[in-house]
Amino acid sequence: MPAKPTIVWFRRDLRIDDNPAWNWAIRKGGPIIALYIHAPSNDGVWQRGGASNWWLHHALQDLDSQLREHGNRLVIRSSKDPLTTLQQIIASSDAQAVCWNRCYEPAYVKRDTAIKQALQASGIETHSTNGSLLLDPHIIKNKSGNPFQVFTPFWKHTKEHDLAKPETLSQASTTVDIKSEPLESLELLPNIPWDKGMESFWDPTRKGGLKLLDAAIAKSKPYNIQRDLPDADGTSRLSPYLHFGQISPQEFFHTIRSGCPDQEKADTGILRQLYWREFSAHLLYHFPHSQDLALKPAYDLFPWSFNETYLRAWQRGETGFPIVDAGMRQLWHTGWMHNRVRMIAGSLLVKHLLQPWQEGARWFWDTLVDADLPNNSMGWQWVGGSGADASPYFRIFNPIIQGKKFDPDGHYVKKWIPELAQLPKEQIHTPWEATPVELSCAGITLGKDYPYPIISHEDGRQSALDAYAQYKEILANDPR
Repeated sequence: MPAKPTIVWFRRDLRIDDNPAWNWAIRKGGPIIALYIHAPSNDGVWQRGGASNWWLHHALQDLDSQLREHGNRLVIRSSKDPLTTLQQIIASSDAQAVCWNRCYEPAYVKRDTAIKQALQASGIETHSTNGSLLLDPHIIKNKSGNPFQVFTPFWKHTKEHDLAKPETLSQASTTVDIKSEPLESLELLPNIPWDKGMESFWDPTRKGGLKLLDAAIAKSKPYNIQRDLPDADGTSRLSPYLHFGQISPQEFFHTIRSGCPDQEKADTGILRQLYWREFSAHLLYHFPHSQDLALKPAYDLFPWSFNETYLRAWQRGETGFPIVDAGMRQLWHTGWMHNRVRMIAGSLLVKHLLQPWQEGARWFWDTLVDADLPNNSMGWQWVGGSGADASPYFRIFNPIIQGKKFDPDGHYVKKWIPELAQLPKEQIHTPWEATPVELSCAGITLGKDYPYPIISHEDGRQSALDAYAQYKEILANDPR
């Protein structure tokens, strides 16, 4: 008797190479129904922003192409209730098994557990596995049997684990004639043409990711020198491919490890960043409240001072601090921002301007193509002082010094803020200090062509320190 169909439920594993769920279905034999369910209204889930939706559209299109090369195709359904959709497809196809790679965000863990229980209760075989991280978060514990909350011991512990080599079983597979909704019906692409910059900056396909992975081998040796220079192409830029699962973390690790001419530099540089990604997922898995609230609960009492004018100026890249504004404009144009500039821009928002870290997280979530809930929440909490291994709140980046140090010639600023392009490098990070003659020669009228600083560095720094002192007072008087 021929084997009955298996449903492979794709989520953020949009590849068939080194895909554990796909490999499991291949081993079972029989037809495979490759399914993607667009479920944008799950309770407790941060809904993808515009930039991520743009990437998802192209990644799904690419996954369908990958499947067709092996005799299959992608079935797309849109549903507020994935369980009902799975049950409908099971009924119409006589499928007897459903498999998927796990998502570890709190709402997805809860949802997937309920789905697994319901399917098993009706006699359907289920199989879930890890296809998005190097290691399952639930197996990583410190010597006391608790989750890690400091990166260095986490890294030392996890890097001792042997990592499975990438495994590909992508031979031809048959499918079942199941109705699919057209990709365009998901309406993932923007209604206004703001995505042209992303189109020129990215190739959102697996092949595009593999090209960057090959390039990352060469970058791995000088990584620790180049990665902080926003004008240099010194980072891997593979974060969106990892987030959407077009490249597996095992592929990333073993490709760099085997190809890098200096393994020690790779381990302490580019691969260490891969473990930071693991650490963020580990924290959110074990401390689910931290997607919206402070990992360290006391920080929920911090006296933020919400100001819509400040927030809007920051979002638009109109703070008057060139390194910050260049980063915010790069973000809007490409859906990505250099990591060093993310830290500088984030520090300005939560410290100089005293805006809640959640506001920054929401904006990045909407505008980043690599928007990833653990990385986004933990990155912002690191900047805001409320996360694990966080930068103390009283450590306040000076955006002027940071700009001069990491963009000394002003190439990054001039690229993204062309109105400042004629300023000499001595004034590029402090245009308000230029003389009227220098401004006139550069064709700039401050306050018209480019804003004055929204707040001086000195005043912003003092505001942050005053708020921190007030916070310590609040803690001292908190009856809890």
